[in-house]
Amino acid sequence: MRATRLSVLVAAVAVTIPIAATGCSTAPANDAGSTRDCITDFDASKDYFPDKSTIDEATGLKIEYHNSYQVVTVAHPSQGAPAASYVLVRCGAPAPKLDGALADAPQVQVPVRTLYSGSTTHLPSIAALGAADTVTGVATTGYVSTPEIVERIKADKVREFADAGVVNAEKVIAGRPDVLVTDGNDSPAFGKITGAGIPVIADADWLEENPLGRAEWIKFFAALTGTEKEAANVFNDVKNSYRAVAANLANAPKTNVLLGGISNGTWMMASGDSYFGKLVADAGGTYPWINDPAQGSLQLSVEAVIAKGRLADKWLLSDPTIASLADLYKQDPRYRAFAKPAEQAWNSTKATNAGGGNDYWEKGVLRPDLVLADLAAILHPDLYPNHKFEFYLHLPAQ
Repeated sequence: MRATRLSVLVAAVAVTIPIAATGCSTAPANDAGSTRDCITDFDASKDYFPDKSTIDEATGLKIEYHNSYQVVTVAHPSQGAPAASYVLVRCGAPAPKLDGALADAPQVQVPVRTLYSGSTTHLPSIAALGAADTVTGVATTGYVSTPEIVERIKADKVREFADAGVVNAEKVIAGRPDVLVTDGNDSPAFGKITGAGIPVIADADWLEENPLGRAEWIKFFAALTGTEKEAANVFNDVKNSYRAVAANLANAPKTNVLLGGISNGTWMMASGDSYFGKLVADAGGTYPWINDPAQGSLQLSVEAVIAKGRLADKWLLSDPTIASLADLYKQDPRYRAFAKPAEQAWNSTKATNAGGGNDYWEKGVLRPDLVLADLAAILHPDLYPNHKFEFYLHLPAQ
């Protein structure tokens, strides 16, 4: 589900943003952003990044350090797009003169003071880094669940910059953020935004099929906000928590599950090598397509799923339109063939807010350990009898 995600370009837009040769203002780009300490006496031999991120789980992110700048490379800024690199320069240092593929790479002064976010999935990471005050714009304010950003929205410190899901270039330019972070889809607005001197860079965490790999993109935001040490601590805690749950279930009997549902006449089923397929496996679940090596979702006939999945023990859904079994059966009468799993049908909509945003797709991206714990409690309730659910709820009959 990508309803809250807007955006990316990048490889298509390569603009160098000028950086002052010495010094930089500590005042925020507008009155809602954060302040920063910049280099005042530049020394070319000094390493200005004492804390450095290492990437262990994510496959689409690379960070290289030089004395006064970092090169952040996103392997696939959008599906099928070539890799894109960004040069993040410590504020106060001179703009590096680069050649080759980096000659025209966008350059951004870091740590950023103000940031516009094209996806709510960015926000928990930024907040966990203690950098919530850098967020001065979000695509759609109503979708936001992260408490620190909600408070900033209420205080009128965050602007909305998308109209019905479409980036409004004029709103971004008027806000003058240090950077616009997008998430995987191009927009005609990006050329105008970069032309106005605002760099546009891509976060592509959603292309990671490994739950921990997706969570590790917190280090992307650490590079922008100068919080590498905090990112390492947060990610290590998430990784250790996730692996502890998985280890607890490693020898548990496998629970047969039914995944997904019907969309446009086709059953959408997570493959075994997909993000959700891996979560199910780590939660001690199994299903007939768990060994399918494809990534993403499989498109199956309803008849094939009835034949292989109608006797599953549990049913895991992620459909914001379903609040009960009655809703399910009204949506498609063929669901009545799944009477057994329907008795234990669970939907990942518990954390949906009044604006339609779902924290499952927000905090759940940074905290796959919490998602895994929910799934573990659904599939193995005997092992987690007192579990407090974060994202999933059991579907009532009516």
